[in-house]
Amino acid sequence: MKKRINLELNRPDESVAVFRALASTERLLILQSLLDRSSGINITEIADKFNLPLSTTAMHVRILEEAGLILIQEKPGHRGAQKICIILAEDVYMNIFSRRKEESKTRSIIYKMPLGNYFDCMVTRPCGIAGKRTYIGVEDSTQAFYSPNRTHAQIVWFTSGFLEYRFPNHFVNLEKLVELTFSFEACSEAPGYNNDWPSDITVWINGHEVYTFRSPGDFGDKRGVYNPDWWPDGSSQYGELHLLTITNEFCIGDGRKTSDLNLDMLAVTQGEFISFKIGVKENAEYVGGINLFGECFGNFRQNITMTAKFEH
Repeated sequence: MKKRINLELNRPDESVAVFRALASTERLLILQSLLDRSSGINITEIADKFNLPLSTTAMHVRILEEAGLILIQEKPGHRGAQKICIILAEDVYMNIFSRRKEESKTRSIIYKMPLGNYFDCMVTRPCGIAGKRTYIGVEDSTQAFYSPNRTHAQIVWFTSGFLEYRFPNHFVNLEKLVELTFSFEACSEAPGYNNDWPSDITVWINGHEVYTFRSPGDFGDKRGVYNPDWWPDGSSQYGELHLLTITNEFCIGDGRKTSDLNLDMLAVTQGEFISFKIGVKENAEYVGGINLFGECFGNFRQNITMTAKFEH
């Protein structure tokens, strides 16, 4: 999920870094090329495309990274690690001339949920689980989803159904909770892979449907940045990073409002946990399955993550 960059007078260092990054024809061209390639481009390919010395390209890339406009990830290659550049910013918003009241102090707590630590599941075939070194259980068998070894899962796929994760909420009485954000890497699930294979993927919080998005395909045109060497080239390789934010007003999925339900309505401060359920409904318009990626698969080194933001 790409982020919005807000430029404000009370954060001059960040603003200067962004203005500097954008004040170059070469860097603007690099950004444009990255927009056209969601899976990223390595630095050598950028240098060749714009006929630039590798050292100059590395300098441009470093400036873009320092401004928060791109992300650089290392991918194993035949001749050592490659540095892959991926666009990170959705847009740049300038709010530098408005006066703002003194902001309340905030802090965040991050919980990283291992992919195989789901509490409950109901899935249909084709389906499967794999860890960093091999498959877990028998491929296309729903029984694998109940194996004790599922806790080692790094990629999970199924056609319809759901996985439910339960995050702790013991922190909510300590300070004022103002925002919950969940992030995860996902794509559709096709036989082998198919970049044009839509699937309607739904997220539920505490049993309430809050976000459904259409994944455009099961991406396999390039190997995932963090996929282990044993993973077949002809299988799903990477997904897109999705972001669901719940505030005191509503829910925002990948940058757009998706539900009027808020933190209070979803009762995230009540009970003993916060339920995060993700899957594909049997009656969805596009039942194209789902792949979920852990920190050792795909293009983003993360599991399913929940970030709680507090104000004090």
